[in-house]
Amino acid sequence: MDNETPKITQAMINAYDEYTHLSLDRRKFMERLTQLAGSGAAAAAIAPMLAASGAKADIIPATDDRLTTQDVTYPGANGVTMKGYLARSKSASGALGGVLVIHENRGLNNHIKDVARRIALEGFNALAVDFLSPNGGTPADEEQARQMFTNLDAAGVAANGEASRAYLAGIQGANGKVGAIGFCWGGGTVNNIAVKSPNLNAGVAYYGAQPKAEDVPSIKAPLMLHYGGLDERINAGIPAFKEALEKNGKTFEIFVYDGANHAFNNETSAARYDKKAADLAWSRTVAFFKKNLA
Repeated sequence: MDNETPKITQAMINAYDEYTHLSLDRRKFMERLTQLAGSGAAAAAIAPMLAASGAKADIIPATDDRLTTQDVTYPGANGVTMKGYLARSKSASGALGGVLVIHENRGLNNHIKDVARRIALEGFNALAVDFLSPNGGTPADEEQARQMFTNLDAAGVAANGEASRAYLAGIQGANGKVGAIGFCWGGGTVNNIAVKSPNLNAGVAYYGAQPKAEDVPSIKAPLMLHYGGLDERINAGIPAFKEALEKNGKTFEIFVYDGANHAFNNETSAARYDKKAADLAWSRTVAFFKKNLA
């Protein structure tokens, strides 16, 4: 393997997905990756390519002079103080729609803040929410952050999502309309908020877990749902969700990107990022928000 880029297989990507979302711990993941890669050295070289790299997080620099950004706190549900990162365009005129940006199961990191800046440059007030706020906020250690998600309950998350929506709808320069975009855990959270919050104006879920069919009648917001074609774990829930949405006359669009993996939108993960799928999904997302949040 000297001077060669390690070959990453779908089995390796699937093992990483199981590690980050299901039953594998770090030791078992590395054991499986070693088996798949053929050696410990190869596994050690491949693991960082599967993971997200914070060094690649800033597509739009935090210092971009087109934007005003700030860390904010605001009232959550049940006395919780929520933390977030607010991004707005300096050149935007008139009242703007808002977009909640909801993180993966790593918490509010630099990549998600970067997504908020991208959303702001498209003409929205963007609030990247830290849903680990009830537990003190997102820690620097990604492994610790993932473990903290096991202490969150869906009802509390949805309540804090609604509180975040209300806060963003009421800030200076807002037009009162708020949508949400989320990725992985955040995609599932968008679906959950859509079930629980009748005032959400639009929801975009990237490879997010689907709500129960019996909860779909409560959804009021139009939805845009993006899935990677190779993401068997999440995609198993598409048929039942689609059937329930159709049965209940909901407004929705579903896009499945052939050959793309779970987390295909995250350019900080070299092995799973799919630029073609990400760019197409993003253009659809921006158009969807401009239609529903104006």
